[in-house]
Amino acid sequence: MAKWPSLILPQFCKTELIVHIESEDIGENGAPLFIVDWSGTCNYQDVAKKIYTTDKMLVEVTGTCLIPEDIVPDLAVITSGKVVIHKEERLIVQGTKARNPDGTVNFTKLELK
Repeated sequence: MAKWPSLILPQFCKTELIVHIESEDIGENGAPLFIVDWSGTCNYQDVAKKIYTTDKMLVEVTGTCLIPEDIVPDLAVITSGKVVIHKEERLIVQGTKARNPDGTVNFTKLELK
């Protein structure tokens, strides 16, 4: 099996963060179910981007975290959660698992607001 090169090199990931991932499922009390907390480092980039949701609501993305691994291997997609970065709590707008041609995850990208 071929080993794919890492597109996000760990030596360039210097920003510490804590990620709290939540499930799409709702618990008995109506709150999202907790999946996992992950802490480590990322390559953080400030971004100015506006996206529209399917409900035509405007969401401004203000930062992107590039993490050189799959932070939630048991979850196919990351749909919601929070990130603590630069001592500030931010919401995850979109999570992307960048996959290699063989299906393994090369890196995780979290877009924040």
